[in-house]
Amino acid sequence: MTGQAATTATTQTAGRVTRTECCIAGGGPAGVMLGFLLARQGVDVVVLEKHGDFLRDFRGDTIHPSTLRILDELGLADDVLRLPHDEAPLLQASTPQGTIIIADFRSLRTRWPYIAFLPQWDFLNFIATTAQCYPHFHLRMQADVQEVIEEGGAVRGVRYRGPDGWQEVRAPLTVAADGRSSTVRQQAGLAPAGAAPPMDVLWFRLSRRPDDPATTAFRMRPGHFLLFINRRDYWQVAYIIPKGIDQQVRAAGLPAFQQSLRELAPEFADRAGELRDWDQVKLLSVQVNRLRRWYRPGLLCLGDAAHAMSPIGGVGINLAIQDAVVAANVLGAAYRAGPLRVGHLAAVQWRRTLPTRVIQGMQIFLHQRVAAPALAGQASLPNSPLVRLPVLRALFPRLIARLIAFGVWPVHVRG
Repeated sequence: MTGQAATTATTQTAGRVTRTECCIAGGGPAGVMLGFLLARQGVDVVVLEKHGDFLRDFRGDTIHPSTLRILDELGLADDVLRLPHDEAPLLQASTPQGTIIIADFRSLRTRWPYIAFLPQWDFLNFIATTAQCYPHFHLRMQADVQEVIEEGGAVRGVRYRGPDGWQEVRAPLTVAADGRSSTVRQQAGLAPAGAAPPMDVLWFRLSRRPDDPATTAFRMRPGHFLLFINRRDYWQVAYIIPKGIDQQVRAAGLPAFQQSLRELAPEFADRAGELRDWDQVKLLSVQVNRLRRWYRPGLLCLGDAAHAMSPIGGVGINLAIQDAVVAANVLGAAYRAGPLRVGHLAAVQWRRTLPTRVIQGMQIFLHQRVAAPALAGQASLPNSPLVRLPVLRALFPRLIARLIAFGVWPVHVRG
């Protein structure tokens, strides 16, 4: 390495202070993937994850063709697909008018004409384990980042609380990849702006039986959406409700919620009683927002910390990984040339702004034209003007599939 990178080529710990080249706050898809990609280019990286493992329920599990193509460029796609997963060539919904196709991936020109449903903790464990083969990759679990270190108007690292108390990581670049409620972003004075989606999601589990369908199932009724994700041993269920009525649903009582579940999915009626306490039902407050500026001197925001996505299309994890690839391409070259400048951070945002806006625009459009009317008990998708004409009915699933699968344009690994 040359320039700035040559001075800190190996992580050094002095007391409770660690000095490295890049400090990444957050061990989600953006953080772990960026750490892996930078480490394989010889950049010394410390990734801080506040939990003791990656095993958390109710997070994005969809691996799209765009991500599989990136993994293939790294020689990892086949290994990832050996992990237990399900493949969905279609996204379809059961409605009172019959089954409709929302997205059809079968016509895509790709080795992977489907969405892979793979538990995110398995994916993150795989990437982290692979990254640890590189001496410049350092992952610290149970490292809860709580403060940003600033000097001379620039971010110079973070303070975190770990099993051994307070510690610091100092670096010329800190990356906020700590999610939609990013502590680092808030500490750095950056605030996102965005739309108000018409829905929230209640997540819970139901048992799965050997004779249950193998594929992910989607139910749509006026006023309700229900998504079942196959977890092999159980179903992860997303019950989609109008925005802000979570407390009303809970106030109506658990028996009423169980009855609505029976009516929406009669085949699961005898399992509704497995919900014995509201503690089993978790709220995801749906957000669609983004930062006007993703960076400031010494700091770059990526993934949900830069742009929170709706769960529609399951695009969040895949956009976060594309963010990481673009950032690694730009920053890896910058570290080699040295010194790292604010212009490099601006270049990352410049490359990722349009894809983010387009995908968020698609989500907002579907919120307004499909989700909001359906949740209000109005026309369901088969009667929507979106698909009323035969030509639109044929094109709509392919266009949505193309955007979900690949985004706006391809992202490739360099270096």
